[in-house]
Formats: sequence, structure tokens, C-alpha cells
Amino acid sequence: MKNNVHYSKLTPISFLERSTYVYPNKPAIKYGDRSYTYQEFSDRVNKLAGALKSQGLKRGEKVGFLVPNIPEMLEGHFAPLKIGAVLVAINIRLSGREISYILNHSEAKILVFDSEYGDIIEKIKTELKNIKCFVQIVDTEPENTNIESIEYEQFLLSSPEGEHSISLESEEDAVTINYTSGTTGMPKGVQYSSRGAYISALGNVIESGMSSKTNYLWTLPMFHCNGWCYPWAVTAVGGTHVCLRQVRPDEIYRLISKEKITNMCCAPTVLIAMYTSKDAEGQNLSGLTVLTGGAPPAPQVIRSIEQMGAEIIHIYGLTETYGPMTLCEYQPSWELMSSEERVKIKSKQGVPYITADDGLRVVDENMNDVIKNGEQMGEVVMRGNMVMSGYFNDKDATDKVKLMIVLAGLIRKGFIQGDLTTVLSPRTIINWAENYKIFNDLIFSFKISFLNRCDETEKPIVAEYFQRVFNIDLPESELNNFKKT
Repeated sequence: MKNNVHYSKLTPISFLERSTYVYPNKPAIKYGDRSYTYQEFSDRVNKLAGALKSQGLKRGEKVGFLVPNIPEMLEGHFAPLKIGAVLVAINIRLSGREISYILNHSEAKILVFDSEYGDIIEKIKTELKNIKCFVQIVDTEPENTNIESIEYEQFLLSSPEGEHSISLESEEDAVTINYTSGTTGMPKGVQYSSRGAYISALGNVIESGMSSKTNYLWTLPMFHCNGWCYPWAVTAVGGTHVCLRQVRPDEIYRLISKEKITNMCCAPTVLIAMYTSKDAEGQNLSGLTVLTGGAPPAPQVIRSIEQMGAEIIHIYGLTETYGPMTLCEYQPSWELMSSEERVKIKSKQGVPYITADDGLRVVDENMNDVIKNGEQMGEVVMRGNMVMSGYFNDKDATDKVKLMIVLAGLIRKGFIQGDLTTVLSPRTIINWAENYKIFNDLIFSFKISFLNRCDETEKPIVAEYFQRVFNIDLPESELNNFKKT
């Protein structure tokens, strides 16, 4: 579809380009005594892109950022994209071992880190075999001189003159890699595509009601699902990013008042800290919209914050879905409810984001949609533009999971036709994938995850489906002798 008048590739870089064109002199970023207009923001991003390129960073290569919620982390969300590179935003709360694993697994070539984390980097620097250049941001802590690095502002000055930009090859190209928490094993690198990041950002704009008048407070870590894609969302509308290095209730309240904050995102724990703080008394949060997720907010949390005048929107999502994908969409009929009834409903959710399209279902173990009554339990399944493009550096696992889903579709058709009495549910696919990673045996992991639950008379049908999908025969002896547990 190259050079087509009716098609252009979707990229978050266009958000910065447009806002710079429309609002060149408008504040884009505020942080302490620092302030950058959109033109200045764009210029710094271009310099960072040029400096990264001058260090040999090529299309598709990775640059790690171990940086808190300061302007440099926002710049990191745009500069690599300009030259076709990939951002790896690292959780600043991780141990040295975890940081080392992520940098090595992602094959990052350059590491940008804040001096606060210099001691950690100093201890693991010899383990980072792929890192060719260390760039150190000196903000609140002194420079760590035991690491051979370039100071960030000097790094920007090393950029060659001119515009540094590489055209996007495909909107399916990865722009960032976000690592999961690793609760079920080593962290997995979730790849965000240019298209997915673009669409997810616009979803946030719509669902949170942002505009050019938006003043967004960074209470959500930018490393977490790329700040739920808000670095791009706020920029898309020409809003103002208000950076916050440390999340403290007193500083949150101060900035809400001083900067006339209209939007923020955070976990319920931050809201709890706010309304239980000694600074909470007499606070007026009128005009503030808060998206909260990561855990279900208790009705007390919503009640306490909304009594100060804010509006709470409860969202839900995954690292694998660019952050938020469902929300509690306010209904006009709620106006007739008591405040207690309304708060109770608002603690639940959800309906799909407008950009999630029809890619969200809640199903039972037979893959049938559950009754939408807020009571019947089911499993959330997702697909579409807001689902990751795959796990980085794990092509085999990604390809296998795709085929597992194809097999699940065939088995479901067999179930609908009455040939089978068991379906391969999303949860079972996850178990199968996890067992495959443990045992490195596709057939054995399939048996212990699913086949042992099948009726003996149905196993040949399942075996036929398996062969069609994977082009591998399930041994007949195994089918006959494998006993149900």
C-alpha cells in the first residue's frame, strides 16, 4: 500500500509533529523550574534521536531507559521512534539482577539512566555485554563517576545538525518493549507496534475526555505499559505534561492546585494515600478526572476522592494490551441513584474501550459468552488493535501460541457440531503455553494441559485437529494408553 493517497502508516511520532505545528509556543512539559514549549520539546527529541543515531543505533535496535517521571523519559518515548529504534522503559523499582536480565534479553545497545540508580548500574555494568554507550541523567543526585558515561545534556549536544528521522517501514514494527512482572517465570518482553500505540493513545484521549486544555499530572510510572500510552495521548491533543519525580500526596495536591491539573492516572494505592493524608482536608479537586486501575478500587476510595470534587473512572487492562482496554462507562441512569449505589457500581467495570472494537469477550469454560449481569463469572479474552504483536526474542513461543489458538478454534467448531464435549479454553491455552516453556515438549504439554480431560472416544478427533494445525501426529499408542486423571 505504498504511496497510496488513501492510506498512511500510523505512528505516534505524528502526534508530536502536529502539536509542534499547531502549538509551537504552548507549554508541553513542566517539571520543577524547567518548562519546554512544544517547539523546544520537539527540538530536544530531534537532538536525542541524532545523538542515538551517531552512537550507531540502527533501525530495530533497542535503547534502555532507567528513568523516573521526568522530561527525559518523555523524550525517550519519541526520539527512538524517529530513527526506527525501539524503547525499552525499565521499572525503576527492580533489582540489579532483573535490570541486567531485561537489558541483556532485549539486546539493548545504549542505556540512559538517572544518577539515582547509578549504584545499581555500577554493580551490573560488567554483565551488560550489549551496552556500547551509557548516558547518565544528573537530576537530584550527584553523577556516578565510577561509570564511564556521557552526561545527558552533553549527549544531546553531540547530535549532528539537521533533522534526524527515518520513515516507518511498517506500522506493525515494534516501537517499544515492555517487560512483564515475571510472576510466573522470567519477565517477558511485550512488543508494542506503532499502530497499536497510536490507536491505544487515541483511545485514552477519547475515554478520559482530554483536549488541548489538558494539564496531565504524571502520577503513573511512565515505565508501566509506557504510562498506559499517555506520553503519546497527552502529546496528541497538545496538552501539558506535568512531571512528578516522586509520588507524594502533598506534592500531588500542590501541583493539582498550581498547575490546574485536569487529568491523572494512578493505582488505587495512590488515591488511598491522598485521602488519608493530613494534606487532604479542604482540598478541592473539581475539574479533575482520574483513571485508576491495577487493582479494583474500593467504594470508600471512590467516595473519598469524589467527595473532593474529582471524577473517578475505573479501568482494566494488561501489559499485553497497552494498558487500559476496558472501563466503567458512566450511564445517565446513575444520576437517579443514591451516592452509595453509584459508588458501588463505579468500583466495577467494564465495557470495552472505543478503540477495542469487538475484541473483548467474557466467556465460560466452553467459550460461550456469559450473561452480562455483573454477577456471572467468566474469563476475559481479548483481540484486535490493542493486543500486543508478540513477545520479543521468543519467536518460537509466539508462533506456537498462535497455532494453539488456531487449534482451539477447530476444537470449538467440533464442540458446536456435537463431535466433542470439551473445548480448549483461553486459560487452558495459557497453561499449555506455560507447560511448553517448562518441558519444551509440545505433545507432552498438550496432554497434561488438555488431552487428559478428553473422552477416550474423542481423542482421535482431537488428534486429527492437532495434526492439521501442527503437522505433527499424536502417537496412537499414547492416545490409547493415556489415562484420564
